[in-house]
Amino acid sequence: MTAASLPHIVSSVNDIAVAEPRNREPAADDDRGDGPLAGARDVAADLFAAISVIRRTARRAARQAWTQQPLPPAQSELLRLAAARPGLTVAEAAQELRLAPNTISTLVGRLTDAGLLSRERSAQDGRTDKANRRLAEFRDLRAELAGRALVQLPDQDRQALARAIPALLRLAERMDAS
Repeated sequence: MTAASLPHIVSSVNDIAVAEPRNREPAADDDRGDGPLAGARDVAADLFAAISVIRRTARRAARQAWTQQPLPPAQSELLRLAAARPGLTVAEAAQELRLAPNTISTLVGRLTDAGLLSRERSAQDGRTDKANRRLAEFRDLRAELAGRALVQLPDQDRQALARAIPALLRLAERMDAS
């Protein structure tokens, strides 16, 4: 067994970012016996690795440029969910975010203490104006930083990324339906 064929652990985001992508053409005689699905698995693995790198890099860049104390990702996700699903219960949030209800309760308590979320159930989503401003500022900053990086890419790459958005959203819908 050669070093290249051994399983490996990537030690940093930089290792993933510089790793050579796999050949994305599905093998005609795949050794797992499931043909195109095997090729799709490889593409999916590479896609998720790339998305993870982008998310972490975007979060890190935005946090470095952000003047306020950043929210942990789970708190940000809960605030975004509260905006998308007004009147959301703790149990519903736990199911949607795939977290334990007691974890959601803890997050709600921290966001309430920070003045970013209210516990009242109403027609509103529960977020305070302070939370809305904070999320919008962070979202805009992240988009600005990514936009600066995008303009440095060749036109072909920018167009490919723009064309991929609908397909990525369809992929998410199908994964959610599974």
